[in-house]
Amino acid sequence: MKREIRLIIGLWMMSGFATAQSSFLFQNKDVKAGTKEYFSIPIIDGQDSTAIPVTVFNGIEDGETLGITAGVHGYEYAPILGAQKLIHAINPEELKGVIILVQLAGLESFLGRSPYISPVDGKNLNRSFPGKINGTITERVANFISEHIISRADYFLDMHSGDAPEDLMKYSAYYSNSDMPEVSAKGKEMALSLGFDHVVQFNTDGKNYVEEDKSSLYCTAEAFKRGIPSIDIECGRMGIVEQDAVEKIAGSVLSLLDYLGFLLLDNERAVSDTPILISQRIYSSSNFNGMFYPAKKAGDYVIKGMKLGHVTDYFGAILQTVYAEEDGLLLMIIATPPINKGEDIAVIAKVD
Repeated sequence: MKREIRLIIGLWMMSGFATAQSSFLFQNKDVKAGTKEYFSIPIIDGQDSTAIPVTVFNGIEDGETLGITAGVHGYEYAPILGAQKLIHAINPEELKGVIILVQLAGLESFLGRSPYISPVDGKNLNRSFPGKINGTITERVANFISEHIISRADYFLDMHSGDAPEDLMKYSAYYSNSDMPEVSAKGKEMALSLGFDHVVQFNTDGKNYVEEDKSSLYCTAEAFKRGIPSIDIECGRMGIVEQDAVEKIAGSVLSLLDYLGFLLLDNERAVSDTPILISQRIYSSSNFNGMFYPAKKAGDYVIKGMKLGHVTDYFGAILQTVYAEEDGLLLMIIATPPINKGEDIAVIAKVD
């Protein structure tokens, strides 16, 4: 039956009722309509080298372009595996427009099992945008994504999870700025279409990186700064491969494609009936180097003054007790012992 539906769609396209898709040029290669192509983009700085695996899907009908990145932090495995599932789940013969999928932006971090930073140059890719064409490896990766993927996108999605020490709630997020109401509103709709129970607003009012001469730092912030509706997925925790998180990510992206009109066939959308909107987050940080003992877990509802955990020195003496500064949902809490002075220990989300 599915094969018959595809044949009907193909005949419909050829009959002239829809605008046939043309080839999509990417890295000097034509991606034909109704096909996907794999690219391994070499990034070299003269001393070190890496690669960026990218899949380009070109649909059978003319449309817009969606850019997707996974693995900007290479220890965040759920979105990386979710992206790999999408390679097979997205059929370009049933697609309108173009999808550029970066399956693993931080390859060296991934191979080196290195949370947050690349072991090659010690830089955090998600603090390096828009990057530098003549910079270090990480800065060059950021530059390539900025100039060859984000710049071509009408919509943008960056997929993350809790890194090695982070116990994290599942949520979607969107970028917002009062000077960009239409782009912000579209981002909110996109974030809602992903079907998560919690949706976080990244309010950039007053943020320097929105200004033209300031670095955006974050991958999605770079897209938003360019006037592109931009959203994030945060799904998974502590670098653990949990199949439900992988499946949730892949299914949520298909729901987004359906909402944006990229899918020619209807997809069953996993939309939450009553998503909880979060517009304010409260951060608690460590005042010491030492060991952290959490007393709560991500997703717990906490009350102001409630104990979240404590920090000890290396001999076990308590240096700091961390208390909830507001009522709200515990969006993230550090779940492994090492803690550095100034690091975020917990994030509380105030529920709208």
